[in-house]
Amino acid sequence: MLLPLILLCRLLLNGSMSNKNESMLLVYQSSDFQLTSRLGCDTAAVVNILAHRDATQRSLIQHEYRAMYSEDLLKRLVSELRGKLETAVLLWMHDPAGRDAIVIRQALLPDLTNLDAATEVICSRTPSQIQLIKQNYQAKFGVFLEQDIERHTSGDHKKLLLAYVSTSRYEGLEVDREMAMKDANALYKAGEKRLGTDEKTFIRIFSERSRAQLAAISAAYHDMYGGSLKKAVKSETSGKFERGLLTILQCSENPAKYFAKALQKAMKGLGTDDTTLIRIIVTRTEIDMQYIKAEYLRKYKKTLNDAVHSDTSGHYRTFLLSLLGPNN
Repeated sequence: MLLPLILLCRLLLNGSMSNKNESMLLVYQSSDFQLTSRLGCDTAAVVNILAHRDATQRSLIQHEYRAMYSEDLLKRLVSELRGKLETAVLLWMHDPAGRDAIVIRQALLPDLTNLDAATEVICSRTPSQIQLIKQNYQAKFGVFLEQDIERHTSGDHKKLLLAYVSTSRYEGLEVDREMAMKDANALYKAGEKRLGTDEKTFIRIFSERSRAQLAAISAAYHDMYGGSLKKAVKSETSGKFERGLLTILQCSENPAKYFAKALQKAMKGLGTDDTTLIRIIVTRTEIDMQYIKAEYLRKYKKTLNDAVHSDTSGHYRTFLLSLLGPNN
């Protein structure tokens, strides 16, 4: 008995990609792609179609599939794909905010706790992105993000995350140089100048200041005290709290550089941290992957595509490389 084709949809665009009203969805069936209970799905077709569709198109494909077959496409993918490819494809199928919500939720679950992943996602996102994540989190899981952070984290790390997801921050590029100098001085007094560390000051400034302002604070710190704010954070804090502060700081200065380094670390040495590799490639592809690729090449003298090719195989490799785009 023939099962429904996993992917029947190709989005044909009449005119500009930006004009979604001009898009028309063509649904087709092809014996080359049909599923059978004996042969399973055409994995190459899944990789080829889904990897080259943006969030809106993927949503349309899911909607049309459900309308045609009264079946959820994600459930079908779960039944047909396996391993790392399944993980990557399923994560890719969600819109960015929903995807981030899922990553954070999984990272905070007691039996799968990965606080580094939760910290990375939360502390690298903009205020507007965090608001969408919070909305998706509550809608998907029936609990507020803040409640899960409260329940599954601790200490200064918890205080930082709670402050970061609940504080409104300016997202523009304008900075206040005088305030930057005052904050740099406050951080110096809270850390390197004293015995012990005033964590509250670090949490307040890092959670309340915009990315542009925090970058200005970092520059002012270096000018005023001769050392980097990054080194001060490393010397004055530790553990998950340190990781959160560094993520916020580095993403305020150069998020592409931060993620390039994280990807290199995931592929460094024997073995590959596929969880991190999948998370970063899938979540950044529709945001700033071209900048990440440029930073990776600049810093490691090797293209990110070549690095991923060396550390992966099969359809999993093909899917990730398709998300990365041209090897340049």
